[in-house]
Amino acid sequence: MDESDNENTSPTLGVGMVGYAFMGAAHSQGWRTAGRVFDLPLAPVMAAVCGRDPVAVRAAARQHGWAAAETDWRALVARDDVQLVDICTPGDSHAEIAIAALEAGKHVLCEKPLANTVAEAEAMVAAAHAARERGQLAMVGFNYRRVPALALARRMIAEGRIGALRHVRVTYLQDWLTDPGAPLVWRLQREHAGSGALGDLGAHAVDIAQHLAGEPLVGVSALTETFVKERPLPGGAGHGLAAAPDGGAARGLVTVDDAAVFTGRLASGALAAFEVTRVAAGRKNALRIELNGELGSLAFDLERLNELSFHDHTEDASVSGFRRILATEPGHPYLEAWWPPGHGLGYEHTFVHQVRDLVHAVAEGTEPAPSFEDGLQVQRVLAAVEESAEKNALYTAVPPVSPAVTALA
Repeated sequence: MDESDNENTSPTLGVGMVGYAFMGAAHSQGWRTAGRVFDLPLAPVMAAVCGRDPVAVRAAARQHGWAAAETDWRALVARDDVQLVDICTPGDSHAEIAIAALEAGKHVLCEKPLANTVAEAEAMVAAAHAARERGQLAMVGFNYRRVPALALARRMIAEGRIGALRHVRVTYLQDWLTDPGAPLVWRLQREHAGSGALGDLGAHAVDIAQHLAGEPLVGVSALTETFVKERPLPGGAGHGLAAAPDGGAARGLVTVDDAAVFTGRLASGALAAFEVTRVAAGRKNALRIELNGELGSLAFDLERLNELSFHDHTEDASVSGFRRILATEPGHPYLEAWWPPGHGLGYEHTFVHQVRDLVHAVAEGTEPAPSFEDGLQVQRVLAAVEESAEKNALYTAVPPVSPAVTALA
């Protein structure tokens, strides 16, 4: 056999990524792996990664497999070998980068939450609509939709396995800010992050609840709290602040929430309850969701992400109950390309699946999901949560994105 017979002859899709930290590493894993697992219509080429620190971004390029490094995102967007821009930066730069990339004729993948404000998200949706007319696509990165067990849950709900929905409850608990001595990183500053646990974790919770239910939240009642009001600055007494009066490290104000709890109503009338926090001691990445319908229930725990719990309430009560579905069979979503049954997947595989779905959408010219409109819907829920919390849990309506956006893909 000629060696050329083994070469991938698929057309290529040049990718440029802005940001290279935690999310950048996860996205890199997706771009590096998807074409080696799935039969893709376009072969992703990791053309360039961008970051402000030239030494650090070159190191990230070597570590994660990017062919080149840039220190100005505008230069990355302008590159001829980049057809898709992947945005993994803090939320305060999402709108500027995404809009510029779309206007430059690039496809865009943007990490969640879509933006820091509803106005920014609306501008991004407008840019995405205009770009769609020119053939460019835009997707927001809610990776938990790509957990096979959750994709299976979505399929079962759409098939009517639990009947009309009555309750949704979601908790997303982490503990990395439990220590009051943890430093004041960008995720604790409103100007960079937009909000705290609400945008970081609540965006995921809201999206997966709406996605599984197949309908949007239409109103919320909320409380938020910041338990640690000040934290040490990472750079000592810099950032324009003096050392503490006791001679300790300089401290800065935390301007986002540590935790949020809220109830909500879905369009069908089903009730929803959410709790998100980054100060739940002992909880590392505990995303849990349960949906109760007239015919049954489904439950999922991210810390056991290969499993889905299902109760069929139509069975005889003497033998019915929750049963475990091990979502590793070839017929389960995304599993046709992976390992034999029982060989579980992990967190990083959600980013591989994200790339798979986006590459197919680009190649086929179909609208990717979740769309920027879906991201805007989540942003409006987050804004309604903050407004409600400011008014001591007053029930606050969530404005619809548009009459056309009625079913969340």
